[in-house]
Amino acid sequence: MTLTEQEHPFAEFIKILGKGKKGSRPLTQDEAYRAMKMILSDEVMPIQLGAFLMLMRIKEETSEELAGFVTAAKESFAFTSSLQVDLDWSSYAGKRRHLPWFLLSTLLLAENGIKVFMHGAGGHTQGRIYTEKVLQVLGVPVAGSLLEAEQQLATSNFSYLSLQYICPRLYDMINLRPVMGLRSPVHTLVRLLNPFGASHSIQGIFHPSYRQVHQKAALLLGERSMAVLKGEGGETERNPDMECLVQSVTNGELQDELWPMIFQRRHMKAENLEPQQLALLWQDQLEDEFAQATVIGTAAIALKLIGKAATQQEAHDLAESYWNARNRQRLSG
Repeated sequence: MTLTEQEHPFAEFIKILGKGKKGSRPLTQDEAYRAMKMILSDEVMPIQLGAFLMLMRIKEETSEELAGFVTAAKESFAFTSSLQVDLDWSSYAGKRRHLPWFLLSTLLLAENGIKVFMHGAGGHTQGRIYTEKVLQVLGVPVAGSLLEAEQQLATSNFSYLSLQYICPRLYDMINLRPVMGLRSPVHTLVRLLNPFGASHSIQGIFHPSYRQVHQKAALLLGERSMAVLKGEGGETERNPDMECLVQSVTNGELQDELWPMIFQRRHMKAENLEPQQLALLWQDQLEDEFAQATVIGTAAIALKLIGKAATQQEAHDLAESYWNARNRQRLSG
């Protein structure tokens, strides 16, 4: 048999996924781990990668597949931190209907001593506003390496780092969306990376069916405290005009919790999204009840997750007190 007639090692995984309705099946956790390890080691041909990603897209990822993918990705990180991070916050979706008010939630938590590490990737879908650019408008410096992110977390309790500096191969893959025309499993697995091994993690998704997939994948990965919600636009953001189901892993157990809507009436979305409005709200120079409720409501979910409050009401009251205190401090200053 010549070299060209020998089956490529990665063909095993494409066959498992692509044998048709009766012959195909999901990957096991170990198979998913081995497949992603080969991908991240650049041992896969481009045509194989495209076929693999689209076959996964058609059938959608299982919790076991996600856990395998994430385990392989974590092993590829050339970084170990001794810093204790409180909350891992993924931000990959971008916003197109509302501004990313959740960014102020993370800064509010950081102001009150909670170390929040945020990771994301911008620009892979047209027409969306991504976190990195909005942070620049807010005057918040973004990190350029995991080491710089660690330093920012140590000094200011908040850091944002692009996936580009965490796992360049995954960053290249997430940016294939304009080429493929579709999202891929990468958009899902990156939300579960938790590069600093934070004690708690929170994720937003757009499609409700993915809540439980994330929840069960986190359990398989050994996460002790994780929450996932259908966030506004797919980001980790509570819409105050709607009920919010939060599905979590708490001390190794799966839990579901419904947070009520804050307003009984729907708010109209803004005609134009101006990121500068986040800075104005943060500086108490803008009155917007929807935006303020979004910031407080999103922070409340995080506060309950990390154990700063025992009930939803206590969490909301604490988040509101953080918000009011910063405004009082500004007035007195």
